[in-house]
Amino acid sequence: MEQSSNFIRTIIKQDLESGKRDHVITRFPPEPNGYLHIGHAKSIVINFGLADDFGGKTNLRFDDTNPLKEDQEYVDSIKEDVAWLGYEWDELRYASDYFDEMYNRALLLIQKGLAYVDELSADEIREYRGTLTEPGKESPYRGRSVEENLDLFERMKNGEFADGSKVLRAKIDMASPNLNLRDPVLYRVSHATHHNTGDTWCIYPMYDFAHPLEDAIEGVTHSLCTTEFEDHRPLYDWVVRECEMDMQPQQIEFGRLNITNTVMSKRKLKQLVDENHVDGWDDPRLPTISGMRRRGFTAEAIREFVKETGVSKGSGTVDSAMLDHFVREDLKMKAPRTMGVLRPLKLVITNYPEGQVEWLDAEVNPENPDMGMRKIPFSREIYIEQEDFMEEPPKKYFRLFPGNEVRLKHAYFVKCENVMKDADGNVVEIHCTYDPETKSGSGFTGRKVKGTIHWVDATNAIPAVFRLYEPLILDNEADESEDKTFLDFVNENSLEVINGFIEPNLENIEVQEKLQFFRHGYFNVDPKYSEKGKPVFNRIVSLKSSFKL
Repeated sequence: MEQSSNFIRTIIKQDLESGKRDHVITRFPPEPNGYLHIGHAKSIVINFGLADDFGGKTNLRFDDTNPLKEDQEYVDSIKEDVAWLGYEWDELRYASDYFDEMYNRALLLIQKGLAYVDELSADEIREYRGTLTEPGKESPYRGRSVEENLDLFERMKNGEFADGSKVLRAKIDMASPNLNLRDPVLYRVSHATHHNTGDTWCIYPMYDFAHPLEDAIEGVTHSLCTTEFEDHRPLYDWVVRECEMDMQPQQIEFGRLNITNTVMSKRKLKQLVDENHVDGWDDPRLPTISGMRRRGFTAEAIREFVKETGVSKGSGTVDSAMLDHFVREDLKMKAPRTMGVLRPLKLVITNYPEGQVEWLDAEVNPENPDMGMRKIPFSREIYIEQEDFMEEPPKKYFRLFPGNEVRLKHAYFVKCENVMKDADGNVVEIHCTYDPETKSGSGFTGRKVKGTIHWVDATNAIPAVFRLYEPLILDNEADESEDKTFLDFVNENSLEVINGFIEPNLENIEVQEKLQFFRHGYFNVDPKYSEKGKPVFNRIVSLKSSFKL
């Protein structure tokens, strides 16, 4: 896709042309407290993409300042996701790499009279902070001397105090209209083992203190983040300035990506996983990058989708059908076409020779002739879809019914002659005759039929499991209220698992291979449940969509 202009690109270009900057460094700074989702993909594409466009660099940096919620599993998954999306980071960094530097900068703030050790509880600090319409109230500990604060802060570091008993706060302005500047907490006591530093520290910096320092230490020129951090920018600037950092990053905010019928909150995603509403962080119903990869979405489709949504200050909601559109566009020329029967009904061709197997020719992908041809076995007994037969059809039903003739894809015309039922009256088998003159590719023009149905040879078919998905969240406006949580909007029918059959040429198909099953959609071989010779297919998207760009 061609480069499209946006306000961030314009700012960076102007900075370079004016001489304000002579290079570009961005960063993607996830907190390792969960798996990345499609919203993070937007940030990845923006940060890496813009740096690449201007010959700059992008660091992958983990903002690992809260050991109670972080885990090495999340670190590993994030690195895998960024690489899978097609991006290479210039340097791999951690906030914890800078804990010594952050501690020293906190000491500097204390020495300058701009930070103090507070003993108010978390609830009291919240109460003292005030509201949007009322100023806050100063803590009774705000007037401590520099010497006392230095002593207490060192003792906090040395582990003398219990969790929650003391915090270090910035001394800014309790009457500021921006609540973030009302003496924010900079450090808290937490006797927790850190995934990267172990038990070296028992005090940890708060995100709003650590994050701007990390950017400044790394020489980030343009700190790109979503608009939820816009009100935090004055605090970030204060931290960088008062900590006397050499580098002043420029923070620029853009609108978040929201998608219909999609949970985009890491907290809610974690709840779905922890409470077993889904099959782990990589459940194909989740918008996590690992879940989308397992379902079969391609990195190319995700990147193009994100680029098409654009970069703006607004945080509008995008129709999920738009993402599906880009998946179809990416796969239509790549994915082999084949036939699979999801809900089988046996069809016996009574005038076809018993024991005979005929190998038919079929294109691998009719839209891409370079992919060549495949061979399909055909014999007396085949499977068709249950929905492709009706004993008493409505008007304009052109598939099989008693006395009607249809074309079998890549094969012959067959005509329904008889119906076999079980004791309960259910159709269990249909008997047809075929016309050997009507073979596909033979040039037969004697008559036409209106219906074409797919099938698989019953003798050689391979059993397969198909996993079909619907949106996990039923209501686009799903939100928590006094009497409902987002879990009340979870679709209990979001996953359907059925057993069917596929062509035998798919016997050795590998996990993560993608293909199109005629009339059913695009599918991916599930990497979690598939076994050799026993494939499990995740439907990525159906074939048709009403969405248009």
